[in-house]
Amino acid sequence: MSTSVSRQDPRFLTLRKGNNLRWPASEAESFGRIEICQSADDVAETLQKAVSAGLRPTIRSGGHCYEDFVCNNPGGVLLDVSLLNGMDATGSGHTYKIGPGARLGDAYTRLYKENDVTLPGGSCYGVAAGGHISGGGYGVLSRLHGLTIDWLSAVDIVTVDASGKVVSRRVDRDHEPDLFRACRGAGGNNFGVITAYYFDKLPPAPKQVASVSMSFPWEDMTPERFETILSTYGHYHETRAKDPDTWGMFTFLGLSHRSSGRIGISAQFCNPDGTCNDLAPLREFVEIFKPCKPLVAEPQRMESRHSPQAGNAPLRKNPDGTPIVCTDAHMSLSSWYDANVRGGIGGGARAKYKSCYMKKNFTSAEARNIYKHLTREIPGADLSGILAVDSYGGAVNRPELANETSVSQRASVMKLQFQSYWQNPADDAVRLEWMKDFYRDLYSGPDVDEQHKGTPYPNQQYEGCYINYPDADMLAYPFWPQLYYGEQLYSFLQGVKRRYDPNNIFHFSMSIRA
Repeated sequence: MSTSVSRQDPRFLTLRKGNNLRWPASEAESFGRIEICQSADDVAETLQKAVSAGLRPTIRSGGHCYEDFVCNNPGGVLLDVSLLNGMDATGSGHTYKIGPGARLGDAYTRLYKENDVTLPGGSCYGVAAGGHISGGGYGVLSRLHGLTIDWLSAVDIVTVDASGKVVSRRVDRDHEPDLFRACRGAGGNNFGVITAYYFDKLPPAPKQVASVSMSFPWEDMTPERFETILSTYGHYHETRAKDPDTWGMFTFLGLSHRSSGRIGISAQFCNPDGTCNDLAPLREFVEIFKPCKPLVAEPQRMESRHSPQAGNAPLRKNPDGTPIVCTDAHMSLSSWYDANVRGGIGGGARAKYKSCYMKKNFTSAEARNIYKHLTREIPGADLSGILAVDSYGGAVNRPELANETSVSQRASVMKLQFQSYWQNPADDAVRLEWMKDFYRDLYSGPDVDEQHKGTPYPNQQYEGCYINYPDADMLAYPFWPQLYYGEQLYSFLQGVKRRYDPNNIFHFSMSIRA
């Protein structure tokens, strides 16, 4: 039986909060009570009671949803599945099991210590598996091993049929394969409540990784130098990074607002066999940035970082106090476990996010536009934020997987995430305005046709948006589903929705429309 937490319960105000403190936006928008489930049976029983009472359910595993999909449920019921975090696959017929409430860091730890395997999942270790995996599951090992959903073998999911009856299902390639495919990347809470993920095989954990970081101060940045940094980074990923000997490298270009002081690049690398016996590809990556004259960060273990964001380490300096200009890569070598699993978790803040998949290098017009918005100032406003450019492609870009999963983006070389964090609600309007202006302006250039201006609609340059980085601003465009799923995949998902959620029990502002 689930534990019920009503509005009168002293725990309610604490437990209703997710990681993005913008939600719930008001008391009136919040759910009426929270049901904390500890088993799949709890989920089925609680869901049946909610449906029978005519109450709308929303589901939360880790609370990291970027938008208000969970919190905006006036008078409804929140099904909290964070305690469904078990990983015992005994009796399931599968090798590995991950509950939706398992935090990624905990899952990595168990898999590594017990089996010396891992998931190619995210670097934010406080995120729970439930939403992360159902939306695709991309991380620092994905270029080497693909997305997490590419390894998924089966899913336990609780749905509601046309009569309002709750049905518990185990789906895989042979049993209700359409629903199984939909659970592999379409995003959480669209078709039912996932209570377990199963894997028959997982990739081995790397033995070692090498990491390196570089910084570029804003104080001596020019538009020309900025464009050179972006084009150097983008050209590498459009060309050299497609070669298999580089697939063990995950890179991060952190384009911070000028107020942050600097922008940075970091890279983590291992050879395809999981060793660091040949660091030539990593040295080559660093070498191409020498003309940009980066500053070198002191080598450090990545365990101190929330994610592999460069530019935050202390700079090495000459005896006269001036920073050392990079002449060779200063690399740190550590075990994969130390570098990736021992990381911290993020705290709550008010936040806004947007995303874009890129199939090619940055154009000159894009670089100038990004520079303009990262140097923009609004009187009385702190515009600190970051455009995070992650490497993509490699093993992810196997085209056949687009037809097996619900992630259609299998041709991109970079994934962009626009991020802004703040604490004061009074700053909401200016932060949201800056982010919206930045995004709309960037994707209204010559590479976007007139019909789709303001968005990275799939074309020769872009491949749409990432559903795990949802952005409700995109609802202003009638083609928003195609931004996230593409035309053919979205039609398929609509058919799955009609069959498995005929009464649209599981709905929110950006859910699949039947």
